[in-house]
Amino acid sequence: MGYQMLHSTGARMLARAASRWPTWGVPCCTSAVSRRHVHALTTEPGSESVQGKLPRPFHEMPGEWKNGWVNLYRFWKEDGFHNIHGLMEKNFQTFGPIYREKIGHHESVYIIQPEDAAALFKVEGRFPERLNIPSWVAYRDFRKKNYGVLLNTGEGWRSNRLVLNKEVMSLNVIDQFLPLLNEVGEDFVRRIHNQIKKSGRGRWTADLSNELFCFALESVSYVLYGERPGLLQDRIEPEAQQFIDAVTKMFQTTSPMLYIPPNLLRLINSKIWTDHIGAWDVIFTQADKCIQKIYRDLKLNQNNRKKYSGVLANLLLQDKLHIDDIKASVTELMAGGVDTTSTTLQWTLYELARYPMVQDKLRAEVLSAKAEAQGDMSKVLKSVPLVKAAIKETLRVHPVAVTLQRYIQQDSVIQNYFIPAGTLVQVGLYAMGRDPTVFVEPEKYNPERWLERDASHFRGLGFGFGPRQCLGRRIAEMEMHLFLIHLLEHFRIEVEEEAEVKTTFDLILIPSKPIHFTVLPLI
Repeated sequence: MGYQMLHSTGARMLARAASRWPTWGVPCCTSAVSRRHVHALTTEPGSESVQGKLPRPFHEMPGEWKNGWVNLYRFWKEDGFHNIHGLMEKNFQTFGPIYREKIGHHESVYIIQPEDAAALFKVEGRFPERLNIPSWVAYRDFRKKNYGVLLNTGEGWRSNRLVLNKEVMSLNVIDQFLPLLNEVGEDFVRRIHNQIKKSGRGRWTADLSNELFCFALESVSYVLYGERPGLLQDRIEPEAQQFIDAVTKMFQTTSPMLYIPPNLLRLINSKIWTDHIGAWDVIFTQADKCIQKIYRDLKLNQNNRKKYSGVLANLLLQDKLHIDDIKASVTELMAGGVDTTSTTLQWTLYELARYPMVQDKLRAEVLSAKAEAQGDMSKVLKSVPLVKAAIKETLRVHPVAVTLQRYIQQDSVIQNYFIPAGTLVQVGLYAMGRDPTVFVEPEKYNPERWLERDASHFRGLGFGFGPRQCLGRRIAEMEMHLFLIHLLEHFRIEVEEEAEVKTTFDLILIPSKPIHFTVLPLI
């Protein structure tokens, strides 16, 4: 290895994709210290700004941006492919609240202050654009399938998004998700009780990552497709197991193609590429089967549709989107909503186990809300602000995505630096969550900080912002809130005291090693 690596074909291929990290907008956060505001420029750089101060030119912005190839080599040497979040936090400490970086040919401006993120929202334009996931785009191009709203851009994205918002984001609709997600939550509790009984020790110790993955996939499938694949059983049907394996394989093969161009892997017929294609084929086949079943059910029950049958059925009934657009967006929702929610729940259990007093406070809130609501889960959800704050706190400490990105649509000034239109600007979510100028005692897991007035103004960005925020936000939030309500009502969660777990980047931010929890029944 050495400097010559920078001149190799492999390095050039890495450079093309090295910084195309995804965000789920999850996933899926105002400073106590006053900072400079951001203004959209209506004049050329060098003329007087709105505040009467001259913005500093783009080339004076601090950071490592003058030699992208040297930076790529350094990035590789420092294990940036798995520690991008740690390097980004270090860069903010070195350069301040804004810096510019170039790795290979890819260049970004990074910001960390909430007010700068708020102003970025103002210049994201009518058709906001963020980084896409290369392999997901490559699959759709290869199979000639439509892009869903996660991958689409322009007017096509906007028109489809407006229709979908009414089905998955509207407050008039999300209450219909409740009985479906609540049913899955109750079944998950029964499953844990059974595992405790099987253990013969009055407790169950396990790595819950697979259990949470199945819970998340069961939940999102029920809401989207209107039927459950049966993933919380001891014996899973072969077709359902094939679906689980396909979703798992799709995620596993997505990560390498963040760094190696998918078209190259396709050209050499790499196993990574063929596995990725095969996994998506199974996922889309499942969507086709669901659509066919829903069509049959709707035809048989045109005048006798009494209960909510899922997002897909509603979209088909409305007939406002082409069926291929519906299938593409619903499939993206499913794929984007599994690892993100299951990982967030895993981190939440980890923090609650490490902070038993916080866990007790949440449990007391849940038990009080359940007693007052007398079985009405809709009322319970409205009476657990601390539970909801716990999810926000988890996403502060352990955001699913490293950054939130936008290509700005007009010349702007951030931190008194001129930034030309078309520049990719990224909000460092991981670094913001650990910045003491943004969060008091950021090292503490303290959900109560989110109960303060205006605490969330552009600080809680786990689901993104604006019209391009995570489309599955409402589903994910209700799913996770109900999960915590059911779990805290029935169980205590513990983890080994010495089991400190760090974070690693692998498509999303995940635990660096398995976390073994001990689950104990309260009664």
